[in-house]
Amino acid sequence: MRRFEKLLVPLDGSHLAEAALPAATVLAQRFKATVSLLHVLERGAPETVHGEPHLVDARQAQRYLEKVADQCGCLGVAVELHVHPNLERDVVGSIINHSREFGADLIILSTHGWGGMRDLLVGSIAQQVLRRGTLPVLLVKPTSTGTPPPFEGRRVLVPLDGTQAHDGAVLPVVEALARALDSTVHLMLAVPTVGTVPGNYAAVARLTPSATAAALDMEQEAARAYLESIAGRLISGHVSTGVEVRRGDPADCVVEAAASMGADLIVMSTHARAGLEALWSASVGSKILSRIQQPLLLVRVTE
Repeated sequence: MRRFEKLLVPLDGSHLAEAALPAATVLAQRFKATVSLLHVLERGAPETVHGEPHLVDARQAQRYLEKVADQCGCLGVAVELHVHPNLERDVVGSIINHSREFGADLIILSTHGWGGMRDLLVGSIAQQVLRRGTLPVLLVKPTSTGTPPPFEGRRVLVPLDGTQAHDGAVLPVVEALARALDSTVHLMLAVPTVGTVPGNYAAVARLTPSATAAALDMEQEAARAYLESIAGRLISGHVSTGVEVRRGDPADCVVEAAASMGADLIVMSTHARAGLEALWSASVGSKILSRIQQPLLLVRVTE
């Protein structure tokens, strides 16, 4: 079972980036972890970030982090601060280097933070952090008003794909979170229908619909048995767990399951290296992130 003892929260000085703080505070309280607040001074930074003045020097950044730390400290959370004073073009690289230096176990990012990346999509930030680092990344969306959302993690949706390499990476994280947050875990596996079979298999499905439908029905039965075996292990560890097999497009299934169960956290694995580009360009992760409001915890799979 995985432990979270050091949580890294990169901040750019904007209120939108601070949407990551409630999640960091709750996790720090439950795991008795330390929150490391980081600001990296960017070379060639814009004058404003998300409509707010950009932090332009180390002294200003230090005062900002101290103010944020005071807020976290009032909630009984151990906080440490670091301003990287050398101007950096590679902000993401600096985040990765500091995560290693601090011995971080988790990086927490707001999906609309880090003005140093300017107008790039959050997928680019998370993609680089995951690809170039080794840590899980928790993505938190600000509310529609831009304020930090509350974080509970009591109902956790865990989409699995049925492979040991991927699911074996995410399940220790899920178990640790469930025990710390007293969560109910909902394991889900999506099995395609004939009309939603992906990639190269789609042509075969169209040519042999009856055979494909029969094969997918058998896969559905196998998927339920697989989920129930995993649920049994979690339940034996005193984690409240349910299972569900859904049929259809994986991204649609995740979004629908999150809505129907009232999930307040989604945890899933993602490829590093070659597979990550597919996740963020055209596959499940990017489709989910654009359609949910819940925090999304991505656990890197190394293959």
